[in-house]
Parts: sequence; C-alpha cells; structure tokens
Amino acid sequence: MPAFDATQISTIALFCKAAELSSFSAAAEVSGLTPASVSRAIKRLEERLGVRLFSRTTRNVRLTSEGELYWQECRQALEQIAEAERTISGHQKVPSGLLRISVGTLYANFRLLPLLHEFTATYPQIELELSLSNRVADIVEGGYDLAIRVGTPQDSRLIVHKLEDATVGIFATPAYLARHGVPQQLDDLAQHDCLQFILPTTGRPMPWILQMPDGQPLDHQFHSRLRLLDDALGCISWGQADGGLFQTYHFITAPAVARGELLEVMQAYGGRSRQFSITYPQNRHLSARVRAFVDFLLQRLRHPAGQPTR
Repeated sequence: MPAFDATQISTIALFCKAAELSSFSAAAEVSGLTPASVSRAIKRLEERLGVRLFSRTTRNVRLTSEGELYWQECRQALEQIAEAERTISGHQKVPSGLLRISVGTLYANFRLLPLLHEFTATYPQIELELSLSNRVADIVEGGYDLAIRVGTPQDSRLIVHKLEDATVGIFATPAYLARHGVPQQLDDLAQHDCLQFILPTTGRPMPWILQMPDGQPLDHQFHSRLRLLDDALGCISWGQADGGLFQTYHFITAPAVARGELLEVMQAYGGRSRQFSITYPQNRHLSARVRAFVDFLLQRLRHPAGQPTR
C-alpha cells in the first residue's frame, strides 16, 4: 500500500474544495492559492490515480463519474480525520460537522422534518443533508451517517435502534364515501377504488396490513386499477382529493381526521403497525453529532434508548 504524505493529503483537501465549489478559481481564493497552482495540483492527482476527475471547459469544471465517487469517499475520509482531531483535542464537547441522513418520504415529511427546527436550534454547528426517497439506499455504500427505515434491517454491518411502532388505518374523504358507500367487510374492498402503492425496490404492490376480527394478522394482497409508483405520498394526496380508499399511518392523518376532512373506515380490521428504526454503520466512529441526533429522536418520539440491537 503506498504511503501518504502531508502533501497528498493537502492535495486531496484541495480537490474536495474544488469539487464542492465547482471551480478551481473559487477553491484557489478560499485556500489562498493561485488558480494555476490548484490546476497543477489536481492534474498531478489525476496522473497519480490514472483517471480524469474533472471535465474542463473554458467556462467551468465538472466532476466526472469517477471524480464524483472519489469526492464522496475523500470527503468522508477528511471528515473522519477532522472528527478524530476534535475528539482528541477535546473540542467535540459541542457536536458539529455534516450529518448525512437517508429517510423515506412519508416519515420525513410527517414525522422527521417537523422536529428538525428544534434539533437545528439546539445544535447550530451541525449541518444536515437529507436524502428523501422510497428507494432503500445502502447506508454504508452510500456514505450515509444515519438512515431511518421501516422494520428492523437485517444487516450485520448496522446498529439498529427502534424508534416507534406506527399504527395504520384505512381512510377516505366524506365525499368519496357518500358516493361509494362505507366498506364494512373485507370483501367490500373489491367494490371500491383502493389506491395502491407499488414498492420501488421490488416493483410489487405494498399489501394492506389488517387484523382479522379473530385477532389473526392478514397482509391483504389485491389488484387495483389505481396504482402509484415511487412516492407513497401520492396515495395520500389522491385520497384527500376524493380519489378512493388508502391505507397510511395515523400520525399522518390525525390532523385531517380531527378537522373532519378524512374518515377512518373498517376499524374492526385495524390494530396493525409498522416499526420504524434508526440505523447507523457499526464500524464507523460514532461521532458526537450522530449520537446527538439518535438521542434526540429517541427522546422526542418517547421511546427509551435502551441497548442497540444487531
């Protein structure tokens, strides 16, 4: 393995700054160097790696696909070095730095984002970068510090803390129910417009989770003529526009139900829930900012931190 010296580390830091600012000139200005010296340093780095990191034109510079990958890895490595220095020097009494989080759209919009003003006010030196997507990204490969997932991820590389069990129900608007009637039995659903979400990771319909009157759980599989892909938020928006029945979490619909804009139906089949967990890589240094965010969420969602599960 080739040895690294201080010059190479400095060149990598310079590369990261140029990538962040998309400009050699801007990187030179903030680093106290000339644009020509920045260009030469990055050219030497490209020659050492044997790949082109930037596509250059007379107007701007842009990362290549290899450059993008290298930037993500180097940015994380430099932050870990800075984290280690802060920890050793005792400066990490105040959590700081960038926190990258992956979370699904529903939990982000209706659970996480409404809490973040309190977190950012408490920890003003922490930067947040959130990826909102229903496609389950690999936390380790994606370079995320944290992720919030449905269920308990079965990945030995991850530490998992349970956040909450979120109960679900079936909902519709009063106008839709006035036109189509109120379903009472499981068989009644076949006569209704049921808004169906297609899971982006598998391409399969997401079942409605029900509990039969005898207490037995049922994952209700069905075919609907009304299907939504990629973002489950569409089912809620469509349903609130009198589009049909939809299943979602009570924490999402509670305000609309209280205002009389939505009604819950088939409550005799209710009682099921889905677990949400917060996870982070077990082999990654647990920084003060990661610990602060995990503790904050566990406290705000009123679930004891306890011991992590693997």
